[in-house]
Amino acid sequence: MSSAPLFWSTPLKYCRWAARERPALFRSVIVGAAGPLAMPIVPPIRHYFGDIDPAPVPVTYPVPNGPRKQLTGYDD
Repeated sequence: MSSAPLFWSTPLKYCRWAARERPALFRSVIVGAAGPLAMPIVPPIRHYFGDIDPAPVPVTYPVPNGPRKQLTGYDD
């Protein structure tokens, strides 16, 4: 039974070993590394295909400029 190769001495051999012996962890690292790499690539592709960003959600309620109505009824 051989021990696992060290990553820094032989990275390709280590990747082959990890893909064979620990596939879930190996694929998790690949997917995790693909996220930051895709950040500068994906937005231009989305805009090319017509997927535009939605309008921002309002964070305040618009207050009318005129005088307020006095409410009647249902008073305590």
